[in-house]
Amino acid sequence: MKVKLFDEAHEKDLEVAINDFLEEEDNIDVIDIKFDVSCAMFGEEQIFCFSAMVIYTKAKKKSC
Repeated sequence: MKVKLFDEAHEKDLEVAINDFLEEEDNIDVIDIKFDVSCAMFGEEQIFCFSAMVIYTKAKKKSC
């Protein structure tokens, strides 16, 4: 079992990063995707952190 972590400042960036990973990786079986959002204040600015963890395994190659 393996994990891939993602951390982005915007939710759309997180979506793109995860979709790119899933398209680029060959022969994986996704077990689960965990998602979290956190928010912090820096002065008067709100800072968001959108993160996800993709839990997956390498798929076994099918024999003919």
